[in-house]
Amino acid sequence: MRKKISILGSTGSIGTQALDVIEKLGDKFEIISLTAGGNVNLLNEQIAKFHPKSVCVSGSSDKDRIVGCNKVLCGSEGLEEICSNTENDIILVAVSGKIGLKPTITAIKNKINIALANKETLVMAGDIVMKLAKDNNVAIVPVDSEHCAIHQCIKDISQVEKLIITASGGPFLHKTVDDMKSATVEQALAHPRWNMGRKITVDSATLMNKGLEIIEAHHLFNMPYEKIDVVVHPQSVVHSAIEYVDGSVIAQIGLPSMHIPIQYAICYPERFEGIKSRSFSFSEIARLDFEAPDFDKFPFLNLAYSAGKTGGTATVALNGADEEAVFAFLDGKIKLYDIYEITKRMYDMHTPILNPSIDEIFDVDKEIRIKTRELVKEHCGCLSI
Repeated sequence: MRKKISILGSTGSIGTQALDVIEKLGDKFEIISLTAGGNVNLLNEQIAKFHPKSVCVSGSSDKDRIVGCNKVLCGSEGLEEICSNTENDIILVAVSGKIGLKPTITAIKNKINIALANKETLVMAGDIVMKLAKDNNVAIVPVDSEHCAIHQCIKDISQVEKLIITASGGPFLHKTVDDMKSATVEQALAHPRWNMGRKITVDSATLMNKGLEIIEAHHLFNMPYEKIDVVVHPQSVVHSAIEYVDGSVIAQIGLPSMHIPIQYAICYPERFEGIKSRSFSFSEIARLDFEAPDFDKFPFLNLAYSAGKTGGTATVALNGADEEAVFAFLDGKIKLYDIYEITKRMYDMHTPILNPSIDEIFDVDKEIRIKTRELVKEHCGCLSI
């Protein structure tokens, strides 16, 4: 029986790779809906190939450009309508940013399982989302390679002593702090292992992405922050590991390809031969290196632990300020290390709301972003850490 799926963000990096997986798997999936931001031309190509019953675009002006689909929705209301359709067995949430939060909650309330590739959903509202999922008996299967690895390793979470999240170290692993301070946008985007969107690639360069993954792991696996470690592993072959209470360590190993965790998440609990399926050769890999992260060079890690332990809207402030600062860096307004300085200032200024509502979360996010943009404009890229 074919699994019915909708993809939020089908024209992005995760979305396009998910469609690669679905095409490879043949008749195992039926696509119900696809959604896109501004890439209407690619969405039209996807419509012609996969024949979704409905699509959603970000702006009303894009609706008239859609070809080959009778039902065209628009904006956040359209996303939530798609996530209300109980014809879906699973929804892949692959949109970027806070826009993914409300549709995910809508899908959970309609008892639709989630393949989650949107960080903001758990970073901003992890307590709310995970409680809703539990109350509605909904599975949330992570798509991120690190969390997907942990998901595959765990049999009984009560027997797990520690989560070990691996990090490639990004393009500045073997560079100095001075190298990072003078880094160009092009250098920050030159990730040695993964092909990702611009924002997440910059976060990987500062290890902020790993900080956000720590917060996500806390919510996904209900693990105290004191029992979540990060280890730098440049080859990106060990995607993460867990340590059981008896000292046994179980790791998930595989080629550095997002096709594999995407396929795992949308097919769970079944497994099939996929795009990247082949015999793994330890002898070809030859060596695997591991080292502790440099918390002085990558201070975002400590800031993420602090925000996670504080809870409430502390993580909302962290996420919103970082995102706005990254955009400013990509626009050439500030330097790479200024991203942390700006984020830290906004984080320190924020008084967290504990146990916030969804509306309060969005209010804080809006306020933080406005103030961050003001801080960027005030300093005009002249900050130094």
